Amino acid sequence: MMSIGDKIKRLRLRLNLTQEELADRTELSKGFISQLERDLTSPSIATLMDILEALGTNLSEFFREQNAEKVVFTPDDMFVKEDERHTVRWLVPNAQKNALEPILVEIAPGGSTYKDDPHEGEEFGYVLSGAITLMLGDEAYKIKKGGSFCFKPTSVHYISNLGKKEASVLWVSTPPSF
Repeated sequence: MMSIGDKIKRLRLRLNLTQEELADRTELSKGFISQLERDLTSPSIATLMDILEALGTNLSEFFREQNAEKVVFTPDDMFVKEDERHTVRWLVPNAQKNALEPILVEIAPGGSTYKDDPHEGEEFGYVLSGAITLMLGDEAYKIKKGGSFCFKPTSVHYISNLGKKEASVLWVSTPPSF
């Protein structure tokens, strides 16, 4: 039987998250995540539930031996991370096992996503509302509601909202990278 710490580490690595990124998503320290993964400490049930939510799962799925494939997701399944720059909503919470990862990004006027370094795969986005600027290396692309983008992330990239109202973008990356 696999230990809780080892199972958490495997889920984190499948999501391509560092211990620091998982700690940030759960408001825990990197040191705690490290100790937990090495089974040097045990989480409270509430803390374990927070960690599992950040990893796109829950207690029953985490301890179930055979996971039935989930096909339909509701807002209750989604994991949300908000800060002053933008809100990211993971639409498929366990996308780390899939080839693609769909998220909804909402960017306040003047806000932006964090710069993402070059990586393997492809990225696609569809602007649901507002207007954004896609920065791809030194190139800037303005995209309005109803427009989309698709690129291979071979340079630093991010999106910003230079408009006066919130922008909303459906963003899909492959492999999962958020």
